[in-house]
Amino acid sequence: MTKDEFLLKYSLNKRSDSLHKYQHHKPLKEAAVLIPLVDNGEQLNVVLTKRSLNLRHHAGQISFPGGKVEKTDTNLIDTASRETFEEIGVPPEFINIVGSLHSYQVISGFIVTPYIAFIPNGYEFIKDTNEVSEIFQVPLKYFLDTSNHIAINVQRKGFSHHVHFMPYKQHNIWGATASMLKDLAIHLS
Repeated sequence: MTKDEFLLKYSLNKRSDSLHKYQHHKPLKEAAVLIPLVDNGEQLNVVLTKRSLNLRHHAGQISFPGGKVEKTDTNLIDTASRETFEEIGVPPEFINIVGSLHSYQVISGFIVTPYIAFIPNGYEFIKDTNEVSEIFQVPLKYFLDTSNHIAINVQRKGFSHHVHFMPYKQHNIWGATASMLKDLAIHLS
């Protein structure tokens, strides 16, 4: 899929309901993530991070750059952009937001809004080693192929939840990140 095809499908397709149905039982704090896409001239890639093992929430997990809202953020796009700069070194002026997905309630007590954006090809990432242990890219077409999607049913506190997985090479992409990618794939289909 080219960037133009992506933008056309994204803008023309009606957003369907999210498959992510988890509902948190306590008040939620707001957060935002960026789903960074890179057009390398041959294909679109999704930029992902592996979170540092030193973090309190989701340590070692695969995620998008992002985090909780700070007092200085004027909106959730500011949050996603600021966190992307802090975690992988891409400044806001190089982030071209094209849209968003549904917000996701997560087990750590956040409601997370994902924003989809294009960032320049060949950008030299600068990772914050306090938050990120690895930055890598996955071809978008990998996530669009439903044969790479796995869902299992998990019981937690008397409720049944679907947990999504999208293993890629040595990386186990799961949970909210996989749900966001699955919802994006559905939206583009």
